[in-house]
Formats: sequence, structure tokens, C-alpha cells
Amino acid sequence: MSQQLSKSNEEGLQRRRGGCYSIGPLLRMFFDFLGKLICSDLSRTIEADLLFKFPLFEFHLHFDNLPIKVQLPGITFMAGIISLKALVHKESNKVIFIESDNDFVDVLFSLLTIPIGTIVKLTSKQSVPLKIGCLNNLYESVANIDAQHFENEAYRDMLLCPQNGADSYCKNLKLKIDDYVPKGYFLCENWNCTFFENRLLSHYKGDRCQCGRCMNLSCTLTGPSLSEQDGSIFVKKASRLMITDDLHVMSPLSAATCSLITNLGVGNENSKVEQMSFKVDVNQVMELLMRSLVSKSPLSEILLRHKEQKLSSENLCERFYIGLPESKDILIENEEKISLKLTVSKSKNIVCYAEAGEDFVNLLFSFLTLPLGVILRHMQDVPWDGCIDHLFQSAHDLDEQYLKSNYHKEILLGSKTYPGFSYENYFFGTEDGFVAPYYYAYWWTSERRLTDILTTDKSRIPSNAVTVPLKLKNNQSPQGYLKGATMFTVTDKLIIRPLSPILGFSVLNELEVPIADIKEETVQVGKVEALHLLVASFVCDSALTNVFFRQLNKDYAPRF
Repeated sequence: MSQQLSKSNEEGLQRRRGGCYSIGPLLRMFFDFLGKLICSDLSRTIEADLLFKFPLFEFHLHFDNLPIKVQLPGITFMAGIISLKALVHKESNKVIFIESDNDFVDVLFSLLTIPIGTIVKLTSKQSVPLKIGCLNNLYESVANIDAQHFENEAYRDMLLCPQNGADSYCKNLKLKIDDYVPKGYFLCENWNCTFFENRLLSHYKGDRCQCGRCMNLSCTLTGPSLSEQDGSIFVKKASRLMITDDLHVMSPLSAATCSLITNLGVGNENSKVEQMSFKVDVNQVMELLMRSLVSKSPLSEILLRHKEQKLSSENLCERFYIGLPESKDILIENEEKISLKLTVSKSKNIVCYAEAGEDFVNLLFSFLTLPLGVILRHMQDVPWDGCIDHLFQSAHDLDEQYLKSNYHKEILLGSKTYPGFSYENYFFGTEDGFVAPYYYAYWWTSERRLTDILTTDKSRIPSNAVTVPLKLKNNQSPQGYLKGATMFTVTDKLIIRPLSPILGFSVLNELEVPIADIKEETVQVGKVEALHLLVASFVCDSALTNVFFRQLNKDYAPRF
């Protein structure tokens, strides 16, 4: 195939918003290879133009003057690959543990901060999609419900593309899987409002500014300067830690580690272990996340390419029971509860569907905004096939010898969400995470050209610029995401639609439950039930039955 790179585009290869960079021969070879890969079946001439945007490359291809942009998220100039050393058992061909510095441990721990909605979105778009309990149904319900039922369009976008409450920290990760989820930046259409009055910024197009106008003016964030990055996120720089196949993160000097090495006879002549080196990229981290939800040996499966296990909810528990806690510390006196009417099959001992108001549906939808760490915090003694809960426990057990501070530990344990995601009846006790301040600035260049910038790094703004500090718009609502006085049908699998007799009959028909076999029951949902619903939606495909049926039938025996 003929491939040509014009002189004008060679100059484009050195162009960057806010600065200039020269392109080394290795990077040029990479894009030559990428061009051949994309165009291998096309007998056309390709011209390439690269526009650097930290940390996101945009690669522009032109086919017969028709531009196509390929974005390569998470690729930075000197990052994109992390090297690991692993101790492998030769006979079983399994990873015993890997040794890593803070870069890879930071990447692993960052998985705990990703919102559930983002995880569902990412895993469902892979070549082999992963179904996570009922959460895929919950996510699709948000997408399918008409926008008129939401307080505004931005609320639905907030649920479908939730922001990470630890984003201010995770933006400097060497490998960041949720860079694939685009983040927008929008200003009010009224410049007077942006510069002098409310000075607001939103991640969601069409969001309502305090002045009443729509925030539709799109802008691009210019990333942090290299000097802003200190080389560590959650774990102290230069920390060396060991990670087992099932994602326990341990000190190399711990008693458990020393015992493991001794028992394996590492260093003996007849040792059955060997040291191997691996290079990990962002795609393998994505695979690792998916495997950690359905497997106890994700590192072996990813690094040694074991026979792939089917990624589906069949690997998770189909039926389990989360017992209601007896502790008086957990039960809350005089708490406001949500009433829920259930349609139950008397013979099959299952909840067919529920009729619910917007308050219960707001609760379910809020699951998508929570970081993964919140679910793992409440999964003690719940049987399932995954092992990412070991990662959570490791973050809990490590002290400030390895973690940068207790505040960083709180972030990993799921106590921080992105500002504006909670509402009055929020049951999960999370707090708004830290959000870096944003600045919008404009100035005239020496060539008399007007230039503007949106950034969190004030050092990028020249001294002659007019600078406006912006506040992130808080979308907290006392009512939640949905408009009031709306009723919904919620199935056992958490498929949610506006109240419809047709949907109810179709659910009964699918479950092969005759009308004569059903009865109606009413239950109350408080904080305890909300937490159990959260976990049930993550690990099984019958959330309502597993949380509520024991309350209705004392003779019910859970099936594991």
C-alpha cells in the first residue's frame, strides 16, 4: 500500500495546543505501523496529522479528503506501558505473585474509585461483553426511559457517564482505563454570566445554569503540566509491593509474604518457580478488571493467557441471601423509609416485579454513581467468584508506610463521590470528593490573535491573560434525578419502565406465573435494605427476590 506523509502534515506532527513538541523516530514508526494496520485493505493514499492533547492523542486520518479521527486514550509521551516482574509456578503455569512499584499498584487501586456506571459502560462495550448482575439492566433502563421523566437532560447524562470522585488524583495515572469515557466541559451561553455572575462549569451539555440558560458552550480542557505530576497517586513513590494472583497487595516484608516464599523453596536448586518479566498496557488493565469480577486468578489469565473463562453473570451467584443485620449500630431509629409494593409468585417463591415511586427508582439509579469501593465495602461474607474485594481489603489494611495518607485511603474505600451526585434520601454515607479548581482565561498573542484556555493548572496561563475562576455546577437535588409523582414497574432483574400493565403481564408470561398464583405484598426500604439491594444488584440477577423474600416468608430457604 502506498503511504505518503506531506510536508504540511510533518509540521502538523509537531503541533500542540499550548506548546510544541518534536516527534522522535519511535513515535513516527508507531504511527506508520498504525496507518498500515488501519489501511491494510484499502488501496488509497493516507495523509496523517497528529494533534497532541495531554494525555489524549488525537490521530487524524484523511481518506480521499474525508477526515477520520482516531482517539488513543491514556497514551502519553513516556507512559502507556508498565513493566512487571512475576514469580511463576512452572508446573501449574500460574502466577504466584508479581513485584511492582507504585505505578502499577496505583493503577490497581484506582479501579476501586471508578463509578459503577462507568464500569458497566466499559465492560459492555468490549469484544466479549461482561454482564454484571442486574447492573447492565439498570444502566439500560436509564438510557431507555424518556427524558421527560428526568428533572433535566443533564441528570440522565450524569447517570450514563458518571464522573469519578477521585478524578483529580487519577488523571496522572500511567494507565487509565476510563479515559475511554469522554468528559465534556460546558459554559453558560451568556458570557456575562460566565465572566461576572455565576461563573459555572458543567460536564453535561444542556445543563441549566443558575441564570436559567442552557450550558451548551463547549470547551476543551488543557491538561496539567509535567511539573504538576510527582510520580505517585495513592501509594508513596518508590514503594515496592507484592500482588498475588487473586489481588492481595502485600508488603514484601510481611509474615505472609515470607512464609509464602519459604514454602515455595524460592532459591533452592529444585525450585519449581521461575522469574518472568511482563509489560502491561491499558487494554490488559481493562481485561484485568473484567477478570477480577469473575475469577480468583486474573493475573495468571491475563499475563500467561490461560484458557479464557466465559465472562457472564453465569460466573456469579445466581441465588444467594444477604441476611439482615441484627446490630443496633446499623439499624437506624425513626429513619424515613420508602414503601414498595411487590407482586410475588406464591409457588415459585420469587418476586415477579414491584410497583414503585420515583423515590425507589432514584435509589436504584444512584447505584450507577457510586465508586466500586462502596459495593466492596458491604460485601463481607457474600459468596461470589470474583476477587477484586481482596484489592479493597488490601487498601484497608495498608498503612501510611505505603499509602500517602489516610485521606487517600478514604478515597480508595469508597467514601468519595463526584460533587452533585447525591440527593436528600441518599443512604450510602458518601461525601463529595475533591475537585481541582478550574480556570478559564483569554489573551491576545503577539500576533494579535485571541487565544483562550480552560485548565486546572494555573501555571499554563500567561501573565497578560484575563483569568476567571470557575465553579463546578452542583446538580444535587432534594428530589433526586426523576420528576415527582411518577410510578414505575421494576422487575426482579432491575429492568425499569414507567408503570405499565403490559410490562407486568409480559413479565408474568416470561416467568410462566399464572395470575392465580400471584399475591401482592408491601415492604419498607431503609438504609439496611438499600445496602443489600446495592450488593445484590452487583452479584446476582434476582435482586428483589434475594433482598425482600425472606421478610415475606420465614420458611424461605436461600439457594446458593
